[in-house]
Amino acid sequence: MQILAIVVSLAVAAVGVALFGKTIGHMVSVIKLGLPAGRTDSPGQRTTTLVKESLGHTRMLQWSHIGVLHWFVAFGFIGLFLSLVTAFGQLFDAHYALPVIGHWFVFEWVSEFLTWTGLVSIIGLMAIRLRNLPKGEKGRYSRFFGSTAWQAYYVEYTILGVLICILLLRGLEYELGAGSKFHFPSTFFVGEALFGGLSVSALETMVYLVAMIKILISFAWMITISLNATMGVAWHRFTAWPNIWFKRKPGSDGGGLALGALQPIMVNGAPIDFENIEELDEDAALGVGKVEDFTWKGLLDFTTCTECGRCQSQCPAWNTEKPLSPKLIMMGLREHAYAKAPYLLASSDDERKSLPELVLAEQDKPLVGPADVAVIDEDALWACTSCGACVQQCPVDIEHVDAIMDMRRYQVLIESSFPSELNGLFKGLENKGNPWNMNPSGRMDWAKDLPFEVKQVGADVETLDEVEYLFWVGCAGAFEDRAKKTTQAVAELLNIAGVSFAVLGDGETCTGDPARRSGNEFVFQQLAMQNAEVFKETGAKKVVSTCAHCFNTLKNEYSQLGVELDVIHHTQLLNRLVREGKLTPVAPADSTLNGQKITYHDPCYLGRHNQVYDAPRELLDIIPGAEYAEMPRNKTKSFCCGAGGARMWMEEKIGSRINLNRTTEAVGTGADKIATGCPFCRVMLSDGLTAQQAEGTARESVEVQDVAQLLLASVKRG
Repeated sequence: MQILAIVVSLAVAAVGVALFGKTIGHMVSVIKLGLPAGRTDSPGQRTTTLVKESLGHTRMLQWSHIGVLHWFVAFGFIGLFLSLVTAFGQLFDAHYALPVIGHWFVFEWVSEFLTWTGLVSIIGLMAIRLRNLPKGEKGRYSRFFGSTAWQAYYVEYTILGVLICILLLRGLEYELGAGSKFHFPSTFFVGEALFGGLSVSALETMVYLVAMIKILISFAWMITISLNATMGVAWHRFTAWPNIWFKRKPGSDGGGLALGALQPIMVNGAPIDFENIEELDEDAALGVGKVEDFTWKGLLDFTTCTECGRCQSQCPAWNTEKPLSPKLIMMGLREHAYAKAPYLLASSDDERKSLPELVLAEQDKPLVGPADVAVIDEDALWACTSCGACVQQCPVDIEHVDAIMDMRRYQVLIESSFPSELNGLFKGLENKGNPWNMNPSGRMDWAKDLPFEVKQVGADVETLDEVEYLFWVGCAGAFEDRAKKTTQAVAELLNIAGVSFAVLGDGETCTGDPARRSGNEFVFQQLAMQNAEVFKETGAKKVVSTCAHCFNTLKNEYSQLGVELDVIHHTQLLNRLVREGKLTPVAPADSTLNGQKITYHDPCYLGRHNQVYDAPRELLDIIPGAEYAEMPRNKTKSFCCGAGGARMWMEEKIGSRINLNRTTEAVGTGADKIATGCPFCRVMLSDGLTAQQAEGTARESVEVQDVAQLLLASVKRG
């Protein structure tokens, strides 16, 4: 038995190690096919982030119970590696123990702790998977829908088998007299129950057998994943580390996610200089039209996807029956990249011609197009609201939104293939500087009925040095009737608080957010450079904005054009003014108005993209006579209104409407007022509420208002 165990174990291990090394080399070569991506800044912070996210499991613990179970499984996988080394020694000597630490009680206790907790945890994770199988009513609403089920089962049963073998070996070691119960505090009974009364020879034979089984399970797993380079559920154990270290932002908090600013179009690792665009190589890829146009970090992202489905479970498009699943996007791109790799890695045309037909077919497959012919369904690509829920939820820091936006850029700039509704958006932005195609001369109409003068740069003040803030009104705040009320409310509150501010009036144009999120980087740059010039001329430094999209763009993206601004959202500024006593909310004199219930919807570009969660809620809590009710999906897990990613200007033709989904949740809290802090959200939620009121599923008295309006009503009572 011993000779057989040695021969079989060493042979399988040799094959496993050889294949494993070869596959790693292949994976590296595939990832290197991607374009350059500078991700080596702040190495100290990146390393700290890696340690925090790994040891602290900070991303996994967003789902606390699963995060805890995964922690024990992950660190059992790492911490129990020495048990595999011990198993090889036991093939040659059943009494073998690691030198120095093998009989050290601390090592033994930790090993047993990791084994038992790992066993309980993997059984727990298996139970969770079985309870959430994508069958019956769960169907596509299971986060495991679309995942490669056999791979997940195989990995789970491999871990289970290894842990059981460790417990059996510990029991056998105890029966062979390797130590007292002190050294086997939680496994001695395994030996007594299963192997008590066996002879030494029989015990030794059992050690050889179980050690061999443990080695075979371990290296069969290694061989299996080596033959499946796209088996992310297994490979993420190795690729997650570099994927976290090389993520776009080096931070470990919410600000470290690949959210907020969208990266400019990169060529050879550097952003395009739009001021000298004529010097650009005519063959340069504008966005991503082929899988090799992604950066190497993008290809590493696809390789790392664990298929856990957290992103899918939170995606507003997927949850409203649309074809977009961030997980399936990553999986599709991964399968395509590795299937096409032999063609891309071939050294000559002759070698390419001799490749299998499947590889050649993959080479000819378009990246984006109809679902039956392309890698990525065009309907899925344009369903994205860029809400960032996928990036927020991903435990291994995959940058889904960046990938989707880069593919959109290519479709718009190179293929001229995009939803027809965007023609009106682009026309309005190019010709009138706003997405509604309104005359710029009407940008100050919102201020006409105010009981005080709103200062305008160039008319009432020469530069912004004469006031504290530039009030960035935004296109919605200037032209959209519901958003105008927010603009007026903020202006009134700032006036009451004695805060000096000025606006640009018709000198303001769209920040370019809708253009950039719809893939039209050229129009974004045109608008942004125009605004940047105005900022420099007027000396803009401190800016307050009522639009979450303007706030994000000015705060995070204009620095790409050399404009550094101190941008604050109106809820942040108003909250500070209340705390400083410059604004005083007062309870209603009419007691029947007390007890009104308010709920709050987190705008994606204020919350997930910029981590502004507390200020709006603190303002609502401050309003006397009101009761605050939180929606079930809130803060980092808030559900999108459906307007982001330029979806505000596209028809929602597939599935149910995102805004109705969210409005139903808001109405379900019993709220009298649905508050938000973004004009896009207000439009979408108002439309959703109107539809529900027409159906009779929402009370006629329910209203959607901006936080500023609710605060102003309270302050005016005083």
